[in-house]
Order: sequence, then structure tokens, then C-alpha cells
Amino acid sequence: MSAASTPTVPERPWLRRYPADVPAHLEYPSQVIPEILEEAATKWPERAAVVFYGSRWSFRQLRDASERFAAALKEAGVVAGDRVALVLPNCPAYPIALFGALRLGAVVVQVSPLWTGDDLERLLADAQPKVAVTLETLYPNLERGPQGREVPVVFVARLREFYPALKRSFVNLVLRRHGLPTAFPTSPRVRAWRAALRRPGAVPLVRGDPVTTVAVLQYTGGTTGVPKAAMLTHRNLLANVRQADVWNTTRRPGEEVFMASIPFFHIYGLTVALLLAVAEGGTMVLQLRPEPAELLRLIHRYRPTQLPAVPALYAGLLARPELAKYDLGSIRYCVSGSSALPPDVQRRFEAATGGRLVEGYGLSEASPVTHVNPVEGERKVGSIGLPVPDTEQRVVDPEAGRPVAVGEVGELEVKGPQVMLGYFRQPEESQLVLRDGWLRTGDLARLDEDGYAYIVDRKKDLISVGGMKVYPREVEEVLRTNPAVADVAVVAAPDAFLGEVPKAYVVLAPGQSVGADELIALARTHLAHYKAPRSVEFRASLPKSGIQKTLRRELRAEAFAAAR
Repeated sequence: MSAASTPTVPERPWLRRYPADVPAHLEYPSQVIPEILEEAATKWPERAAVVFYGSRWSFRQLRDASERFAAALKEAGVVAGDRVALVLPNCPAYPIALFGALRLGAVVVQVSPLWTGDDLERLLADAQPKVAVTLETLYPNLERGPQGREVPVVFVARLREFYPALKRSFVNLVLRRHGLPTAFPTSPRVRAWRAALRRPGAVPLVRGDPVTTVAVLQYTGGTTGVPKAAMLTHRNLLANVRQADVWNTTRRPGEEVFMASIPFFHIYGLTVALLLAVAEGGTMVLQLRPEPAELLRLIHRYRPTQLPAVPALYAGLLARPELAKYDLGSIRYCVSGSSALPPDVQRRFEAATGGRLVEGYGLSEASPVTHVNPVEGERKVGSIGLPVPDTEQRVVDPEAGRPVAVGEVGELEVKGPQVMLGYFRQPEESQLVLRDGWLRTGDLARLDEDGYAYIVDRKKDLISVGGMKVYPREVEEVLRTNPAVADVAVVAAPDAFLGEVPKAYVVLAPGQSVGADELIALARTHLAHYKAPRSVEFRASLPKSGIQKTLRRELRAEAFAAAR
């Protein structure tokens, strides 16, 4: 590596902007993830670790339940290195299954419960988990897999069993009202969650090398748009937890209450809402799905001190007409990620809570946090902030790979202990984004003289729907299966609540016709609903480059200009 690509300490101007209580370098204990739960259960055994709509699990109960589930996994044949897929929303089964699987040395596969059909089939075919954990409402999605790709064992929990006894019959009524199944599946590969947790939990901790042992497969399109799994080790994730922990200079270990609305299946939710809460001895208040009206009631009732979320959720809370009826004054610290935080949302949310809302940045390949604005200190409008401790940054020419001057635009690259090992079973893709320890983020950015980073644009045409990633190519491929579609491009269009949503521009084949609603329904049949276009515009032709490549950036600019 050249001297120019290895900044010396004086060349790291961001360190001068760190708050006084934030060190430039940290110590990272040689731990595996289950050990942070062991520590929390020792320090705060009776403190609430998980709260779920009136039900409560202490740290001791959470540890014991995870050990019992580890025993059930072992009986199912799971050994170190096997993959266990979690197909769950935010519910108590998530942390229990997560820590149980990791206790055996298994690898957790993060699966969005929103994924169905082709999405889910591709993921399962790639990860090949030995066991999956899900709810009875989601099990039908796992039944539809083609022969030969079925998960051998599926632990199924009934959603109602996590609620207080008096609410359980009401839960089933709500599920049926929404057309969701409540009957327990009868397949021979299904095992009951409740029975699994009744087993004795005398399973010793399997402890591999934290630096090289993969803990989580986090599926992402990376920078190329082809879904793949980032291999995140125990060290990657615990280093990022430690980095995020010290960055919050307002933290109070053993006293914090985390409002866990962002989904755990997203790396942001896993690290910043689940693992960080356990490491700090914080209580996780789980919300099944991030719905603003319900979230207001949960904040008012449970008095969270931290609320990690995406800009769309902060904006959604502020948009609620009943906002003034609820007390949000318990919130002291919020970090926003996954998409740009509008300054007006930041200002209004801080006024409503009295807390601090800071914008950060990260990506699945970095566990995910790489940058955050200071909690105490200068926050620059439009900036994603400063690199967290032990994290290097540089902006390089995307073609030549050479660092560019301060203020110039190039591709943002980062290096640190939170950066992944690589992509699961995809060495070529890994080599495209990792070089000499530097991770190519795929985002175009600039740095100022103080080391604050600013995202200018996406290198690729990724669409961020409330923080959930959509890759245009996979949507376009589904739409092209309709014979009436001759050409199609999917781009981001602005949305007041979600930030961005997919929009399709379609050219019809001669003599053919199809309605917008039919195309949207087609996409929803094969993909998660958030990936489907919200609107379809028919065109005589699409803009092309000299080599007949569709110019998505022009269509995206049109969509945003029309909204303005």
C-alpha cells in the first residue's frame, strides 16, 4: 500500500473534532457475542431485558431461554458452522433464537419476513440453513419453496404466546381480521417453539476465534445490486457495538431503555437496537412493526431514553395529529440512518423531545456504523458526521482508486474492525469491494477540511424505501415477464413518508396493452411489497446512452423534478 493511502495521525482531521469523552482508539475484548448476554445477566439479572406489549423478560430469563433454545437446536442436529435462519419480526423469539444459535457456534442468517416468493427462494438456496425460526403467520412463506431447497427443521412460535395471558385471544382475533393464519402447521419438519423452551439448557458455549468466526450472514445487494450475504464476524459486530457505545456520551449503563422499532433483521436494528442494548444493560421495548401511531403510545407508556430509527419514522411521528397528547420527553438520544435526514425533521423532532437526534451512516458490510455526527459538538447540516473510533475514511477517484483532494467528489472508502470478512461464497464479488482492508462503499461523497463526510449521490441506482433497499434490476426483470412490456426502467421517486419509492417507466410492445395496476400486482406477486413500483408511467421510449444503456439517472431526475 502506498504512503498516500495510509493516512498518518496528523492527517486525520476528524480526530480533532471528537467530543472530549470519545477516544480515538478502543480496546476490543476477545469475546463472542453470547458473552455480552452472560455479562448482562451477571450484572443486572433482574433488570428487564425485553418488554413486549406488557410481557417482560429479565436478563437472567433471556439468558436461560437462549440456553434452552441452544439445547433444542443441538437436538435438531445443529453444530458449529451450521446456518440458522431467523424469519421473524421484532418479537421476543428474535433475541432468544439469536443468542441460542450463536451459543452453539452456528451462523445466524438474517431474513426479512417481508420477503416472499422469488426473493425468499433465492436466499434460502444460497444460505442453505439447517434450521429456520419463524411464526405461524409467516410459516406459509417457507412452505412454498421448491423441492430440494426446503429447510430441514423449522421451529414455529405462535405470536400470541409472547403476549400477556389476558391479551392472547385478542391477538388471534386481530390476526384473523387481517387474513393471517393462526393454526399451528402440521408438517413433520415443524417443531414447536414452546416445547423447545421447556428443555434443560445445559449447553456449553462454543467459542471460536472472534476475529475469524462468522456470526451473521447479512443479505445485501452491496454495491453491485446482486443480493449476497456479508459475512460479519463476532469481532466485527462487537467492535461496532463498542464504537457506537462510546460515541453516545450521554449513555448510562444499566439504565437505558431502547425503543426497538427498527427491524432486527436489518443490520442497523440488530447492532444499534439489540446488541447495543444488551451490551449496555438496556431494556429493549419491542415494536412488532414500526407504525407511528402505535409507536407514540409505546413511547408514552415505556419511557424510552434511546430511539434509533430511520428518517421516515421520525417524520411519521411528527406527522401524527395526536402528537401533542403524548409525552416524548424521556428520549435523550436518537441516531438516524439508512437515508438522508432532512434538517427540518431533525430540528422539529429535537424540539418535540428535548433530546438529541444525530445523523449517521453505515452499510451492511460494515456491521453497519462507520460515521455519526457528534452528540456533543458541531453538527454540520447535510453531513453524515465523522468516522467512529478506529475507522479510517478516504474519498478516491472511482476509476483510478487514487485519493482526491479535500472538497472533491469521489467514492467513499472506509477501513476498520467492523468491516466484513467478505461475501459468503462469492470471492469475486468480495474482491470488487475489498482491497487492502479498504471497503468500497459505492457511495459518492466529499470530505471537508474538518473530516466531516457528505454523501453526494449513490454510485449505483439503489432505492431506499424507508431504509429498506430495492435494486431496480430485480424489479425490472419481474416486470419484463409480462409480454406487453418491451422495455422498462425502475428508479427512485420521492415520497413524503418513506423518502423514496420505486417508480417504473414502461415502453409497451407494439399492439400490446397492460394496465399500471396489473404490473404493480405482478411485482407484488414475486417480490416483497415494498419493492413493487408505487406508480407506472408509460413512455414511447426510454433515454439511452451511446451504447444503448438505459439512463436511469435521467428518469430519476425527472421524477424528482416533477415532485418539486
